[in-house]
Amino acid sequence: MPISYQLVEPPGHSPTLPSEENRSPFPVVDPGPELNSSANSTYLREATVDDLVNLRHVADKVPTIVWLVAFTGAAQRFAYYGTTVPWQNYLQNEPGNPLSPGALGFGQSTATIINNAFLFFSYLTPLPFAIISDSWLGRYKTLLLSLIIFIAGEIVLFVTALPFAIEDRDIALGGFIVAMILIGLGQGGTTAVIFPFLGDQIPERNPRVIRNKTGELVVTDPELTIQVVFNYFYWMINTAALATLATTSMERNIGFWAAYLLPLCFLSASIIPFVLWNGRLRKLPAQGNVLPHTARVLLLATRSRFHLAAADPSHQQSRHNRSVPWTSTFVREIRRGLRACRVIICFTIFYLCFNQTLNNIISQANEMEITGISNDTVQSFNAIFYIILNPLIQDCLFPFLSKRRMTFGPIARMTVAFILLAMAMAYAAGTQQLIYNSGPCFSQPLACDAAIVSTDGGTIRYRPNEISVWVQIPHYLLVALSEIFGFVALNEFTYAEAPTNMKALVKAFEQFTAALGAALGIALGPVSKDPSLVIMYSALAGTMAISGTLFFAVFRKHDAHWHSNKTVEDLESSTDTEAPTANDREKGPPQRCSGS
Repeated sequence: MPISYQLVEPPGHSPTLPSEENRSPFPVVDPGPELNSSANSTYLREATVDDLVNLRHVADKVPTIVWLVAFTGAAQRFAYYGTTVPWQNYLQNEPGNPLSPGALGFGQSTATIINNAFLFFSYLTPLPFAIISDSWLGRYKTLLLSLIIFIAGEIVLFVTALPFAIEDRDIALGGFIVAMILIGLGQGGTTAVIFPFLGDQIPERNPRVIRNKTGELVVTDPELTIQVVFNYFYWMINTAALATLATTSMERNIGFWAAYLLPLCFLSASIIPFVLWNGRLRKLPAQGNVLPHTARVLLLATRSRFHLAAADPSHQQSRHNRSVPWTSTFVREIRRGLRACRVIICFTIFYLCFNQTLNNIISQANEMEITGISNDTVQSFNAIFYIILNPLIQDCLFPFLSKRRMTFGPIARMTVAFILLAMAMAYAAGTQQLIYNSGPCFSQPLACDAAIVSTDGGTIRYRPNEISVWVQIPHYLLVALSEIFGFVALNEFTYAEAPTNMKALVKAFEQFTAALGAALGIALGPVSKDPSLVIMYSALAGTMAISGTLFFAVFRKHDAHWHSNKTVEDLESSTDTEAPTANDREKGPPQRCSGS
């Protein structure tokens, strides 16, 4: 079927058709009412190859339904952070100490190991949920099921943290274990599908030329649209993480049961609009289990010295005279997915260092002077810095670079994140050394006779070393910056590179990498105690810095093919593509030119 072309010029402009060789290779697509009627931009035409090379790229319009999904995901993170941040105190400290609230009294090393074990478990669970999502239930039903499981875990945790239950350590511990399993499953399922499902709601529009409110001609870019949506979703997640301000305060002043009740009520209420308005959501059907075919393709590639071309149907037919049940496109999609996985695996050390803020850094605050708030409340500064800095970077730094045609691709942003997190770990080592240089207990905080303040009821209470907890603040600033540059860029890269029927699976692999980081955290459990913490933080800082350097050296070439170059290559490869037929339209919208 021949492709038709159409040019729409604003009033007062005479139509000028592009030359034959520069016409858009895309079929004509209705730009949608929100673009035709926008007060801030005027739709002109489908982008040509020259447009993509010469015009500045901007994000496209984002429909409101995207933010409903983002709000639901943020509400789940509100519950997750609000519940799990108090866990270090819940596990580590004895009950009855108003200076250091606690329940089970396992001590720092054991509490850190249990916390890392939970992280390891919750990072592994996305894999089965990803398979269920992609091959059976679809992303919407999988997400809803995960939220229900998560709420069930919250209910168990709340009930077994009530005063009558917490007096019996066996009941409190048993309830915590059950809750930890359910919350880990719910967290894993949500993590596996929320980013792909959020990306599914972004309309799959071809690049187009528009005139913005300043009169400049610009090109809408699908990759930038994904970047903007994911950036603001992470901003919403960190806003939700401020739940820790409330839950850590309630933990200290009321009790752990109150700290767990708030996230339970908030999440339960938040999923109501997600269910009521589900008819407006774009729900891609499950596309069958691709794992058997993927395994066979990888096996054939392995037998041919890791050359994926050996699994191509044409190669199998010509060299081995046999047919295979997949297409050349499927092999190319696996190649893209593997490229994403190579980048993801490098985040193992990143997750190991980042997870320190969820356990050891909280325990570090417990060794410092603090007034009026709990030691785990300080962790909220991570989210506060993110909330302040992310809009500045998204709305000021990135447009500044874009207007000057300076590329800042995802690999470069991830490298910056690696270096920032290395600096955060180095700062944590310096802070720990300052604690060891301070009295009364120096390198054995909260464990010397000079720090005893009371012995009520046989419980010995200690005062911390004489150094203010606010010294920790720059650490959280560096961690927040590393999140802004690292996690958003990683999700942007992997969503664009992952094939449509493997997006949840690739996201699950990212969580598997996080599980490896948590496993390394478990291995560090025996040294996660005084007086070994300075050496541990210093080693993590050095490892993180080396990892960032190697990461950039290996993957920087991918940035050269991002945004415009990547789009131009895809455009040129699609010039012979026909307009979609009626049958094609029944199968769903065409894929983005970027292959995402």
